[in-house]
Amino acid sequence: MSQVRVRFAPSPTGFLHIGGVRTALFNWLFARQQKGVFILRIEDTDQSRSTDESIEAIIEGMKWVGLDWDEGPFRQTERMELYRSHAMKLLERGQAYWCVCKAEELEARRKEAEAKGLSPKYDGRCRDRNLTNPTGDAALRFKAPQEGETIVDDLIKGRILFDNQVQDDLIILRSNGYPTYNFSVVIDDALMNITHVVRGDDHLTNTPRQIPIFQALGFPVPHFGHLPMILGSDKARLSKRHGATSIMAYKDMGYLPDAMVNYLVRLGWSHGDQELFSRQELIEKFSWKNVQTSAAVFNPDKLLWLNAEYIKTSPPSEVAQALVPLLNGAGLQEEVQAVSPDWLAQSVVLVKERAKTLVEMVDWVRPYLGQAVTYDEEAAKKFLTPAIEPVLGKLLARFADFPAFSKQQWEGAFKQVVEEEGMKMGQVAQPVRVALTGRTASPGLFEVMEVLGRDRTLLRLRRGIERASRS
Repeated sequence: MSQVRVRFAPSPTGFLHIGGVRTALFNWLFARQQKGVFILRIEDTDQSRSTDESIEAIIEGMKWVGLDWDEGPFRQTERMELYRSHAMKLLERGQAYWCVCKAEELEARRKEAEAKGLSPKYDGRCRDRNLTNPTGDAALRFKAPQEGETIVDDLIKGRILFDNQVQDDLIILRSNGYPTYNFSVVIDDALMNITHVVRGDDHLTNTPRQIPIFQALGFPVPHFGHLPMILGSDKARLSKRHGATSIMAYKDMGYLPDAMVNYLVRLGWSHGDQELFSRQELIEKFSWKNVQTSAAVFNPDKLLWLNAEYIKTSPPSEVAQALVPLLNGAGLQEEVQAVSPDWLAQSVVLVKERAKTLVEMVDWVRPYLGQAVTYDEEAAKKFLTPAIEPVLGKLLARFADFPAFSKQQWEGAFKQVVEEEGMKMGQVAQPVRVALTGRTASPGLFEVMEVLGRDRTLLRLRRGIERASRS
């Protein structure tokens, strides 16, 4: 068997859609499993809609989810002569012909055919005219087979038969010399030695158009597989009304790339009841036979749950690294620069059970950055009162006696002060929590002190006491 070679071939007409990422992911997993080659190809022949910004967005999105490619990115606009030369080969072999029908004539004939209940395909008017040097605008059409069947043994859907009688003589070169999608994609797949073409099933009707072109040019026909669409909760095709569809929007919303990969692969593929997979597990266990044939429904709640699991279980240093751009975006650049990566990873450990996204984590980490703390006014009024001031003062003095933070020593001193004052633990803990974090909810009090460190804990307690004295 020849080496597996697969490709992801998006059109750069907008952002990178999560449906496209799933298609790329399935190809990538297959290539990695089979020790094959994964190619990135940009299909930018639609000059009216393709943009360099979209190409950059595709590359950025692929890098974010960690789908590295072995060859490319290739751009179709840099391969125009290849398409034209192969189109001319078909013309020379009598497998293509010039068509001089005008657009308005074609439209009128299409409407007439539909009105009579006939196929709206091209009526073949120029098929046998043998035009060799047409004047004016002329497009080159492929002579599609009109008898028999085109058979597709689909990797996912199984055997599918297409009646050649309904196949159109599609245009392969427009009158402006630009190739059409169905032609350029065949030339690219053939010359790049693609062995497996796996794409969304919205391309299924293109496959019987493309296979005869492979055959006419003497190229091997690759294996085809067509992935069912991703639907929204209302079973309509996934769109913006169902939520974000751009992969980079999920980065901005605080999702981890590994969580997105895990979620997208489970949209239409399964391995028993397992939900969480490492990338290596996905590579080892992936198979086309376990790709479902029906459409998958996008569930934002499931994605959120999965992201929370990845935040809990991923190495804190990796989560901290992904958190930095969001902290910077929240105006905390100076505070982030003032701490070490190890400290930030420690703060991730402190709050990871409470945050489902990195955006939420920014809010949880914020109180531990910088020297000062911003109080929630309602919390400060309720807990930083003149009555608690002497208790906090006594606690500060006990903590200050220790040259370094020790959870055991500080916790012992805390309990001792509570006992001496005849108070309950919560009556002291909540004012201390507000003094240290500015809010009433936080992880364990002494875990907070450990992350803040001795000096900042003492500093914030002093400022909490000052606030209490002014209340």
